[in-house]
Amino acid sequence: MADLVETAIAAGNFNTLIKAVKAVNLIETLKNPGSFTLFAPTDEAFDNLPEGTLDSLLQDIPKLQKIVAYHVASGDVRSDDLAQINEAQTLEGSIVAIESADGKFKVNDANIVKTDILTDNGVIHIIDAVLMPAMVAGR
Repeated sequence: MADLVETAIAAGNFNTLIKAVKAVNLIETLKNPGSFTLFAPTDEAFDNLPEGTLDSLLQDIPKLQKIVAYHVASGDVRSDDLAQINEAQTLEGSIVAIESADGKFKVNDANIVKTDILTDNGVIHIIDAVLMPAMVAGR
C-alpha cells in the first residue's frame, strides 16, 4: 500500500492539492508514519474557486499553509467514524464540522463524494470543495 501522498498522486485528480502541499512543505509530514485523515479537494474543486484565488494563494505561503493544514485531521477517521462524530481537529488547529445523513457525509460546506481510500498512514476522503479556515475566509 502507498502513503497519503503517493496515493493522491496516483489518483491523478489531485494535482492542484499536491502542488499546494509541496508549496507549503507538507509532503514529509503526510509521508510520516502515524495516521492522518486527508479531506482531499479534487482539481475540479480548486477550479471552482473564484478566478485568481489559487494564484493569489500560491503567492501567500502562510495563508496557503493554513488552508492545506485545514484539510488534514490527526488519526485514521473512516466513514464509520464520520457517522459517529460531528467535528474533527485539523492540523491547522481549527475544528471542521462533520455532518452525516442518509449515508452521505459533509465536512463544513463540502460534500464527501468518496470515502475510505485507505493508505499506509491514514485515509483519504474526496471532497467537492476547498475548505477555508475561518481566519482565512474572513468570517
